[in-house]
Parts: sequence; C-alpha cells; structure tokens
Amino acid sequence: MLRQAGRILDLVLPPTCFGCGRVVGEPHALCPDCWTRLTFIGPPVCDACGHPFDHEVPDRALCGACARERPPFGRARGALLYDDASKDLVLGFKHADRTELAKLFSKWMTQAGRALVAEADLVVPVPLHWTRLFSRRYNQAALLARALGRSCGVAVLPDALVRARRTPSQGHLGVKARARNVQGAFRVHPRRGARIRGKRVLLVDDVYTTGATARACAKVLLRGGAASVDVLVLARVVRGFV
Repeated sequence: MLRQAGRILDLVLPPTCFGCGRVVGEPHALCPDCWTRLTFIGPPVCDACGHPFDHEVPDRALCGACARERPPFGRARGALLYDDASKDLVLGFKHADRTELAKLFSKWMTQAGRALVAEADLVVPVPLHWTRLFSRRYNQAALLARALGRSCGVAVLPDALVRARRTPSQGHLGVKARARNVQGAFRVHPRRGARIRGKRVLLVDDVYTTGATARACAKVLLRGGAASVDVLVLARVVRGFV
C-alpha cells in the first residue's frame, strides 16, 4: 500500500534534483549535470587526515602537516571536495531544513570511508551546543550518523559527546584560532562513558576544514576510554581549492 502510494505521489509530484530542481528518474538523486560538477575524493590521500594528493604516493603516505604532527585520530576521510559545486548542497542540508539529504549523503560517506565503517564499533556525531540545536532544531552531524548507522548496521550513540560551551562561528578563523576556539569545548556525556570505553569510535561531521573540531573531539573520546577514533565527514576543504 505504501509503495503504491509512493508511485502515485511520484506521478503527481515527480522527484526533482537536489541541486537544481530538475525532474529526475528517482527520489533522492541528482541530475547528471549536478552530479558531474561534484568532486568526490578518492585515493591517493594522506593516510592520516585524508587530504588528497595530486600525484601518486607510496601506501600509507602522510601529508606534510601530519608528518610534522600526527593527529590524535587514526584516519579521517571525506566524501566530497567542499567547493562551489557542493557548497549549496551542504549548506542547504545544514541550515535550510534539507534533512532528506542525509540518506544520500550517508551513502557517499560510506563509499569514501568503507574501511573505517567496517572497523567501527560505534558511530558518534560531533555535537551542537544546546542553544544552537534549539534554534536550528536538528544536528546535521547526528542525522548523518544515524543514516550511516542504519545503512551499515553500526550502533549510533548520538549523545556520547556534549558541547560544554557555545563556540563562535569558525568560518572566518584561521588554523590556530580554530584550535583555540574549540579548546575545552567538548566532553564525554557523564552517563555515556561506559558505552565508549574500549570501543573503536567513528566520529561523524558534515565538513572538515582545518580538523580542529575533529582533533578536539578525538582527544576527549580517547581520554574517555575509546580504543581508537576515526573521522568520517561529508565534505572537506582542500588547501589550494577554497
């Protein structure tokens, strides 16, 4: 009955492209033009932070930044380059109630982080401060985490981390300022410590810019007893492109 109702609805209101609004053949899809404009991130990438290389490198090679200082998380991977082609999709999901995009985005993330997902015991989203959650009404990282957990069969603990203080927007901040901005901003939920102890945690967020948030959350999770932390994001800023 529900499937038949869906087919009738598609005839009345045919599915449209998430990017441009053009009619497409199936729900939760992009048209060919919008699809080809996106840049998906694939090998070769830095073994630690996932920054893409523009040339062939040995297996498990590190970028210059990670060679100088290895991040506290094991590996970070992103599905998309955060650029002009992907920005509207990401911001629409983040700020404009396009929550239906979570299912499509989680598929892309699973593809990009297949090895990370396969080894994860627990999926944990980066939290919002309660005041920002109240005004936005949803945490985009939590929606991605839940969609990813459902599709991959991995347990999700949406409130494992708490944002202990509201941090200013990081959009205009540089690398060092971002690190200072999130210092001390996160903690493990006092009633969730036992759930993360000894677990291989997959930390999920929407955008990786400098990695300051991922580093801060990973440190807190490791101090709280997590066996390891990997990071999986929808999109990442790549130096030289943005």
